[in-house]
Amino acid sequence: MQYGFIFDMDGTMVDNMNVHNRAWQLQLASIGIDMSIEEVKATCHGKNEEIFERLFGDRFTPEQRRQYSREKEERYREVFLHELKLIEGLSAFLEVAHAAGIPMGIGTAAPPENVNFVLDNLPIRSYFKKVVDAGQVQRGKPDPAVFQMVAEGIGVPIHQCLVFEDSPTGAETALRAGCPAIILTTTHDQEEFAHFTHIKAFVSDFTGLNPLELLRFLPANA
Repeated sequence: MQYGFIFDMDGTMVDNMNVHNRAWQLQLASIGIDMSIEEVKATCHGKNEEIFERLFGDRFTPEQRRQYSREKEERYREVFLHELKLIEGLSAFLEVAHAAGIPMGIGTAAPPENVNFVLDNLPIRSYFKKVVDAGQVQRGKPDPAVFQMVAEGIGVPIHQCLVFEDSPTGAETALRAGCPAIILTTTHDQEEFAHFTHIKAFVSDFTGLNPLELLRFLPANA
């Protein structure tokens, strides 16, 4: 039976959520909205245009939302380029999984420019059979479409995919998709996931994780 791995990107593959939060804080301040980092962390998640709609309703036109979104992402990439690296242990994890023939994909709420920014600056693109970004789905997480598209793209039934995520929204997406999940505690505390029963493990990074051992969490092996 075939199994697969689906990775979120921000906060899961690269520890960049604090950079995103700083970029959001700067961008919102530039349009007259002062938010603390804690407020940004609590509210600025998902697709950018959905964030603007959630925060401001119809205060800004669609074109303004797109422009502010582009400016925010430019701030993010400018800052993060000097800090860009994979989360500890992930490079070795991907190599072992790839050598074992485990199909892998990425399902992220990031815009395509940011996905390419990571995949083009780190030597990992070849590991992934399918990458789905915010521009390819009508609704962002926690709608499960993003993970369903990845599963289809890697040729593995969705319930036979193990998801790697870092946020409660991502965990909810995995739940709705019918996937067990491994949570990276890079961005949120473990206590924030207490109500989820499909989470199989919490880890701070990928150090020491054996991809083959994680297959025990998938239904046929559970």
